[in-house]
Amino acid sequence: MPGTIEPHEAMPLLSRAAAGETLESGQARTAARFALRELAQRCPGHSVEVRVPFAGAVQIGRGPAHRRGTPPNVVEMEVGVFLGLVVGSMTWNDAERSGKATASGARADLGPCFPLFTDATLGRWAE
Repeated sequence: MPGTIEPHEAMPLLSRAAAGETLESGQARTAARFALRELAQRCPGHSVEVRVPFAGAVQIGRGPAHRRGTPPNVVEMEVGVFLGLVVGSMTWNDAERSGKATASGARADLGPCFPLFTDATLGRWAE
């Protein structure tokens, strides 16, 4: 599939992010796009829209499906915050309380969705 980011491209980037390395903006967007796709696969559904500006957006979560207009459940955050959640260097509660992630709607609690990858998984991809 053209444009699909493969694990061998993204996982080393996520491993570096987990180690505290600052990724270049293009690398961070690549890692985030891959992680958004992974999030959508692990948390299927269409009740919450997760937006990561300049990287992408996915709909996740079981519940009423949203099809048109502004979704009732929206989560938005910057790329760096999303990557922190994905690799476990930040918790959902910390991201939301600090205002680094904004969430609206009754189904917008993404705490159970993160982290996506364990230290052991990320360690296998360390360069």
